[in-house]
Amino acid sequence: MTDPYTLVVVTAGIGDPSSTRMLADRAAQRTRDLVTRRGGTVDVRVVDLRELAAEITTALTANHVGPKLQLAIEALGRADGVIAATPVYKAAPSGLFSSFFQVLDNDLLIGKPVILAATAGTARHSLVVDEQLRSLFGFLRTVVAPTSLFAAPEDWGDPGLNKRVDRAVLELVLLMESGFARQVRDESWHSYQHEFGSAGGTEVSIDLNSDMMRLAAGGTVAD
Repeated sequence: MTDPYTLVVVTAGIGDPSSTRMLADRAAQRTRDLVTRRGGTVDVRVVDLRELAAEITTALTANHVGPKLQLAIEALGRADGVIAATPVYKAAPSGLFSSFFQVLDNDLLIGKPVILAATAGTARHSLVVDEQLRSLFGFLRTVVAPTSLFAAPEDWGDPGLNKRVDRAVLELVLLMESGFARQVRDESWHSYQHEFGSAGGTEVSIDLNSDMMRLAAGGTVAD
């Protein structure tokens, strides 16, 4: 038996109940069901950004990562797959959602398969997923599933939504099964220009005792 996959669900819904969370949960459950039918198992970890709002703000303004935010970042670093879901306001993903991904190191999600999902009060926002979220996750160098998910109020009773969810989930599971992200990390991690502190301790080329690093840390350089 293979090790279980780790699926991380990032949801920025703020309602109770949250349609964004409902869409993300539906995709996560169908991912679990499909993996099970294919003889595997999956551990699902939910990152509810409502609970991290204060720490995300602190990270943006004071460059300090709080304990809950750190746990979320570590979970994403271990993830085999990601479902990222946001509400849409005024033709843009929520500020909470965007801020969270802006906090992450640029290379944390390299090669990881992702389903992009969004909800809104009107179908007028349906292009936000492909026009804005894909560019964000392209910058983060993820592997985005070809099928994205969007749900306006009228979509919840439409069988087409479940068909799109199933299609996206299959794409995600096939990408996870390929092991692409792990192969990138194992075989080509050194070829990426990592941010300081972002490569899990593998930044062996950084000389912490150099004059430049001592000055950057507030020290002095001997004459």
